[in-house]
Amino acid sequence: MLIDSASLWYRAYFGMPDTLLAPDGTPVNAIRGYLDMTAKLMSVYRPKRLVACLEGDWRPTWRTELFPGYKANRLDAEGDEEEPDTLTPQIPILLDLLDAFGIPMVGVDDYEADDIIASYSVAEPGPTRIVTGDRDLFQLVDDKRKVAVVYLAKGISNHDLVDIKWIADRYEIPGDRYALFAMIRGDASDGLPGIRGIGEKGAAIIAHSFTSLPEVMAAAANEDERLTPNLRKKLLESAEYAAIAPKLAHCALDVPLPKMDLSLPKRPDSLDEIYQYQADYGLGASVDRLISALNW
Repeated sequence: MLIDSASLWYRAYFGMPDTLLAPDGTPVNAIRGYLDMTAKLMSVYRPKRLVACLEGDWRPTWRTELFPGYKANRLDAEGDEEEPDTLTPQIPILLDLLDAFGIPMVGVDDYEADDIIASYSVAEPGPTRIVTGDRDLFQLVDDKRKVAVVYLAKGISNHDLVDIKWIADRYEIPGDRYALFAMIRGDASDGLPGIRGIGEKGAAIIAHSFTSLPEVMAAAANEDERLTPNLRKKLLESAEYAAIAPKLAHCALDVPLPKMDLSLPKRPDSLDEIYQYQADYGLGASVDRLISALNW
């Protein structure tokens, strides 16, 4: 199980009451929600290996050099990622607690969590479950290798398990062509324009006939009849963006991952450190649920 940690703690933060506070008044709603969701997912899917994947860099330099507008819409006045004031102080506490549990955490400089997840998904034997609320990771779905996405858009209780058929049914495209479809459609949340003037419907039409963006652009240049004149015109007008889009939008599959044991942590001789966190931050049953999910 590969957890897109930032996606999970954002969902926890916005999904749990902001009245959840530590005895000293520190907000803990994201911490408690993250622990609860992780415990629930572990109980449902029973992974033998688990990685909390972290952002080494949420705007890697190699992506912003390709396209300076990448995620620029999320920058605050200081040039950092815009983040709720009451979420920021919770993250170091959560990471320290996960470390106390012994849960493997991986972040690599100049790579996003998506890249970490993608590299593990091709390097490790499956089956693999990718936990996220981010559609970008649908590009990694692979039925042959049993890689599926636990998609949290509807919450934990009503989440979708995304496989090739799910993508095909949802977007009306060949299920293994989500990356091409998304590159053309664009992604406003990441500041990616896609091919200007072509929305989801046009992207789906193109994805039915082609397997890669270079193939699409070659077809547009050669007046291929599988593309309408209007689609060809819009594609050629965005040729500069189309040239960088595959590297920009595809997850990196070659991240230098650390050599480490990804097995579920074994119960330590003492849980005192964990119980101290539980008491200091008023984490109550959330800690107990994760302990139970780990079969400690």
